[in-house]
Amino acid sequence: MSQTGTHTSNRGAAAPDLPPKRLPEHVAIIMDGNGRWAQERNQPRIAGHRAGARSVRDIVTECSRVGIKYLTLYSFSTENWKRPQEEVQALMELCVEYLAKERQELTQNNIRFLQIGRREGLPKPVLDELDQTTALTAGCTGLTLCLAINYSSRTEITDAVRAIAADVKAGRLDPDTIDEHTVSAHLYTAGLPDPDLLIRTAGELRVSNYLLWQISYAEIHVTDVFWPDFGVDDLHRAVEDYASRRRRFGGIDQPDA
Repeated sequence: MSQTGTHTSNRGAAAPDLPPKRLPEHVAIIMDGNGRWAQERNQPRIAGHRAGARSVRDIVTECSRVGIKYLTLYSFSTENWKRPQEEVQALMELCVEYLAKERQELTQNNIRFLQIGRREGLPKPVLDELDQTTALTAGCTGLTLCLAINYSSRTEITDAVRAIAADVKAGRLDPDTIDEHTVSAHLYTAGLPDPDLLIRTAGELRVSNYLLWQISYAEIHVTDVFWPDFGVDDLHRAVEDYASRRRRFGGIDQPDA
């Protein structure tokens, strides 16, 4: 895991000059620091979330442009329902606003949209926008943008265990055949590759109940930059950091050919 310091983002920085095989296939991001960004500017927390939505747009566009195939963003956890009701409502409204505004551009840029997390508990307007965006972009073949909303990894794993138990009880699954692939196939992320690179903004050194099964072998990059200030140059630094590492997956380094 690496950590980088605070700096001023340059959203127009050049893309990293990396061969495709050195690019992460799947990048997952914990978008942290919206509230602190707003507080430093004596603004309400929702102002930080709105600024963060602009960063989402920039990073989605850049991931698509440089050839990253999957991007998963942690937008709202099951624990976030504990926040003040006013903030929760504003976040839900911001989600509806973002999807309604960006849906056509996602399609034009050949970006497929998916949602992971429990649907139960999400307001109907949010569900409607999620469903419309998913349906409209279903045929896109470029970047897959996966939004983790009302998501918790422990909940995801619990739901997977329940689904596996139901399959065993119904006779659809032999318990002796259950392995890691069985579990992966019952997660919300079934069909998606595991993240290669996990980025966390705002400097916190924890994974916050995010994709715990899937990030088992992910490289972790932490930056002190708050999410609203996270620009394409910060993304490039994270990708270059990833490309500089040797991924051993529990083994040892092999000599270069």
